[in-house]
Amino acid sequence: MRAALGGAGFELPPNVLARAHYAGMAGHDRFDGEYEEVMKPYVEEMVRELAVPEDQVEGARTALLEALASPGAWAGTLRESIEQLPSLAATGVAIGIVSNADGTVEARLRRDSICQVGPGPGVPVAIVVDSSVAGVRKPDPRIWEPALAAAGVQPEEAVHVGDSLVTDVGGARAAGIRPLHFDPFRLCRLEDHAHAASMAEVVELVRAERA
Repeated sequence: MRAALGGAGFELPPNVLARAHYAGMAGHDRFDGEYEEVMKPYVEEMVRELAVPEDQVEGARTALLEALASPGAWAGTLRESIEQLPSLAATGVAIGIVSNADGTVEARLRRDSICQVGPGPGVPVAIVVDSSVAGVRKPDPRIWEPALAAAGVQPEEAVHVGDSLVTDVGGARAAGIRPLHFDPFRLCRLEDHAHAASMAEVVELVRAERA
């Protein structure tokens, strides 16, 4: 998305774009519908958060919508998440990846030495569930079924970490799984579910529960 905005003449440092993404997620979470429809409020909130000059708004909006429609649009990974994944694995919990993706997430994670099922260059995980492969997307609770089976746990024993109030928090609840809302900029004001502002915080929460 940074490249898309750059092409529209609007250059941004990574930390500014990250905050805009989470502001966009807050906009996305206020709507329920088809992918193309919920992406519009996501983009509007991003543009608003970025304070795009009025004469560049239309170009930025168009560039973002086109970027989001392209393959691999949601394939980015957070550096801190990558750095903390070995620490999470060291707690002894079974880790599964459940992603609304384009069918390439498992290969990308292995290629980038982040994680894989079984031995490999990254952290071993129990399963990688890609919605395009599974045939069902979050928030449909069925997408968590193979992850629970691979981890060998019941829904009430699991925790799902994700940044969307609708697809992650709502979907996990529908599956009977405890949600942990990943909210680095603490934009969510709801108190009916737990939040974590960093992956280091997630790791500490897991350690505390297993102590």
